[in-house]
Amino acid sequence: MSEAVQGGPASASVVSHVGLCVSDVERSRRFYCEGLGFERAEAHDIDNTFARALEVEGEVRLTSQFIRKEGMAIELLGYASPGVHGEPSHSRNQLGLTHLSFYVTDVDAAAAQLVDLGAKILEDTRTALGDFELLFLADPDGVRIELMKGAV
Repeated sequence: MSEAVQGGPASASVVSHVGLCVSDVERSRRFYCEGLGFERAEAHDIDNTFARALEVEGEVRLTSQFIRKEGMAIELLGYASPGVHGEPSHSRNQLGLTHLSFYVTDVDAAAAQLVDLGAKILEDTRTALGDFELLFLADPDGVRIELMKGAV
């Protein structure tokens, strides 16, 4: 266990992961692993034992599939019961998680590969400034994905 987790100051805490509720764990795993280079990691079947911690009412059954890349972990949460609801943020000024951002060497090539895995390009978000380029996409569930090349 790390020093921060063992009792160090909260400001020295260690990032664990980001959780994403998804409608289809396997589709999302393919999207992030095949499209963005994550690796499949541990998976857990979750039941009512964690219902209170998840703030979900009713019978809870879900798959928790971790994926990892270069020290970043994403937990894909696929609920069999109760089902998923709502939709992700469509603007960067909405409270909560607004997007996941990735550096790529070729924005258009990366976007094309992600489209083949279920993404939708948000063409109106394309921005370029000198050698810097960015483009937002929506993953298969609508979570915003930012692809960036270069630096501002």
